[in-house]
Amino acid sequence: MRTDPSITLPPALMKAARVHRFGAIDEIRIEEIPRPAPAPGQVLVRVQAAGVGPWDAWVRAGLSKLGQPLPLTPGSDISGTVEAVGEGVEGFVPGDAVFGATNPLFIGGYAEFAVAEARMLAHKPARLNHVEAASVPVVACTAWQLVHAYGKVDHGQRVLVHGAAGNVGAYAAQFAKLAGATVIGTCRRADTAFLQSLGVDTLIDVDAERFEDVAQQVDVVLDTVGGDTLERSFAVVRSGGAIVSSVSAPDPQQSASHGIRGEFFYVSVDTPTLLLVATLLDAGKIKPHVGDVLPLSQARLAHEMLEGKAHKRGKIVLTTPS
Repeated sequence: MRTDPSITLPPALMKAARVHRFGAIDEIRIEEIPRPAPAPGQVLVRVQAAGVGPWDAWVRAGLSKLGQPLPLTPGSDISGTVEAVGEGVEGFVPGDAVFGATNPLFIGGYAEFAVAEARMLAHKPARLNHVEAASVPVVACTAWQLVHAYGKVDHGQRVLVHGAAGNVGAYAAQFAKLAGATVIGTCRRADTAFLQSLGVDTLIDVDAERFEDVAQQVDVVLDTVGGDTLERSFAVVRSGGAIVSSVSAPDPQQSASHGIRGEFFYVSVDTPTLLLVATLLDAGKIKPHVGDVLPLSQARLAHEMLEGKAHKRGKIVLTTPS
């Protein structure tokens, strides 16, 4: 493990949100635990901010399919500074500002320090502060893969984005626009001005109209909603088109009968994708959107917001004490 001799190492203990038993929000407790050390291929990050996403609630409740062990610290999106690097890590040195995800289990982020896999980190976009950067990694990588890796969106195509005002959907709409597509977005009435600011070409207020009555013969559907919305989407895709969902798998029989490609995937947060996203953020070509910003001590409140408590549009972010 390499450290910068000019940096005074922090105390051996750190504050972290912990879950000792899968269950409801009150299972989250703020505790002092030993500060981790990076293993080979890992980076120890002094966390300045940690993003909060729906997957964190699934992990807390024991609903994740990834099999996270207890006790655990929730959270995967982080932004902060490199404190130390493990053996074999290249490209990062102590003091670097970085952002990304912690590990493939999507845990460890709600803490003053977090160990992250180096392959899931990148240098923080210079244009963004740590709160903004912590809002980006998982949702932006999901959207990039929706649009490019699986949706294969191309110039001149008509693309329907379900949940276009959501954290993943807003990035998907922006990436599709940058690819040269005509973007149709479904949203609630309160979100129409926001989507107009992102350049969405056609807005569908799902409280006032059915998207099938507006969007026809689209080339690609990018779904971040699932359920009935996903099922109804088969009716609007042209033969040879595609439905890609980050929520659930499109029915293979329906896909075959409509002559379309149906795709479902789990996000991969990796350095190359983070670097692509960071370049676009630094160029001002895409915009992050932060919602409520809370201290680490209010991690329970953040999860209440995930589960329906009123909150601002945008990504919830936790900050750690200076």
